[in-house]
Amino acid sequence: MTTRNLSAQTLQAIGEQIRADFIAKTAARDAAVTISRELIRHCSLSIRAAHRDEWEEAARLLGEARRIAGELTGKVRPYPELYFTGYTQDALKELAEAHITLALAQGQDFPRPEEIGVEYAAYLNGLAEAAGELRRRALDKIRSGHNAESERLLTAMDDIYDLLVTMDFPDAITGNLRRNTDMVRGVLERTRGDVTVSFREAELKAAVESLRESLSKV
Repeated sequence: MTTRNLSAQTLQAIGEQIRADFIAKTAARDAAVTISRELIRHCSLSIRAAHRDEWEEAARLLGEARRIAGELTGKVRPYPELYFTGYTQDALKELAEAHITLALAQGQDFPRPEEIGVEYAAYLNGLAEAAGELRRRALDKIRSGHNAESERLLTAMDDIYDLLVTMDFPDAITGNLRRNTDMVRGVLERTRGDVTVSFREAELKAAVESLRESLSKV
């Protein structure tokens, strides 16, 4: 057999090795895209249940989301380029958001990234998006009148922003966190304004009631 034939066989073997790797990687990618959509759906449903104070259902859905997240990472973990790609990290960001939202809605402490099982960038972006969910919950509480719960949620939003604004690193490291931090700043200021207005309205209502009682005694 000539040297040329041997070289051709070697190259063919290399090609088959690469093709097999690409086939496996493509299968993992296709599965990951489908699984990530399912993960995002369960996270969204968990958050919706939390807004309705359906804590058991929210926890059940979040548990299912964690199971799906394990399936997702199992598919892509052998391929770093798939694990760190957009659809995988976006789905894990949603998992972080759901965990954080459910914890804070129940008055619990911030869950740590290691507890959730996500990378730091996904955790920080999940924090940012959770701030939007806290605004929604604060507004729901304000509709029934000013209360301490809306102030607690505003404080949690403040804490989130105070952390995010210190993460001054390139977007390639933080997963475009700067844009989400700017979003949190806007959401925070609007919520602060809404809570302040509700507080003033509560003060005015109390003053009117006090005056009415005083006049009724005259």
